[in-house]
Amino acid sequence: MIEIRRSAERGHANHGWLDSYHSFSFADYYDPDHMHFGPLRVINEDRIAGGKGFGTHGHRDMEIVTYVLDGALAHRDSMGNGSTIRHGDVQRMSAGTGVMHSEFNASADEPVHLLQIWVLPQRAGDQPGYEEKRFDAADKRGRLRVVASPDGRDGSVTIHADTSIYAALLDGTEEAKFALEKGRRAYVHVARGSLTVNGEALVAGDAAMIVDAGTVTLNQGDAAEVLLFDLGALNA
Repeated sequence: MIEIRRSAERGHANHGWLDSYHSFSFADYYDPDHMHFGPLRVINEDRIAGGKGFGTHGHRDMEIVTYVLDGALAHRDSMGNGSTIRHGDVQRMSAGTGVMHSEFNASADEPVHLLQIWVLPQRAGDQPGYEEKRFDAADKRGRLRVVASPDGRDGSVTIHADTSIYAALLDGTEEAKFALEKGRRAYVHVARGSLTVNGEALVAGDAAMIVDAGTVTLNQGDAAEVLLFDLGALNA
């Protein structure tokens, strides 16, 4: 089974300095039909104006993955980490028992465009942690490259959740297939461009929720950048 959710169906909030689309209920956007998909709790597509950002604030018991599409994002946290991430970088922050952090556009003039992803952890009360890795375009060209996983396989960042995240760049005749194990589900988010997912045409901001499919096929890409989430059951 595949269910398509179009970009325009997402929640939307424009605060001037922040233009944000919410795939799931978040802040003032509440949609009881889209609270989560398995352990996937948040996908926010954010555009942050130059020189602006989120001041110091706290999180706990959440795996937070940031995927930059354009521009640069400066991060600081209470664990002593500080860095600037750009397109190709994947950042993982495990909030665990609690962490404070800030996120600001690293440019005074140019906007930064990113996806912030929250995944529910397998257990509460872990120690906070931080990690970032870079995946160049060649790593993702014409294939699904694992960028986050429970075991950190193939150089991916390690998230403490029953979830793996794959990224792909697809154009023309390029095709990527994913074998979805029985009892698991897949969520495909189109970050930019367009492509088909199991025969369904999707454009930037669209998503496909897939269960009992066996295989997820991504093809007919036109400058497509896409994330695929391999998701286990939601923890009780």
